[in-house]
Amino acid sequence: MAEIRYSDKDLQEFRELIEKKIEAARNDLDALRASLSHQDDNGTDDTAHSFKMMEEGAATLSREEVAQLAGRQEKFIKHLENALIRIQNKTYGICRVTGKLIKKERLMAVPHATLSIEAKEAQG
Repeated sequence: MAEIRYSDKDLQEFRELIEKKIEAARNDLDALRASLSHQDDNGTDDTAHSFKMMEEGAATLSREEVAQLAGRQEKFIKHLENALIRIQNKTYGICRVTGKLIKKERLMAVPHATLSIEAKEAQG
């Protein structure tokens, strides 16, 4: 029985897509990290004390949100890097539950997907 997988041409197309997404995601992560390190910080030293306290509270929440976004971005990059490994191993695009090919449209939208839609829906 022949092994079911995407052709080398398809895998190269997915590789290019994923590499572009990794580059964009790394740029976004760098921007988030720069935001966290206050490189672009506009201080409130010349404002009233109560306004400064309110702004610092908002900035704290904002930093927490930015930190969460950075964490998600790191996870997303790791998933994309794992997809590149699957391309190299020629196992990319094979559902880890059903063993069937994941539809190309799904992989173009979610290139790090490891489940087919049917397997994803079966999860609940």
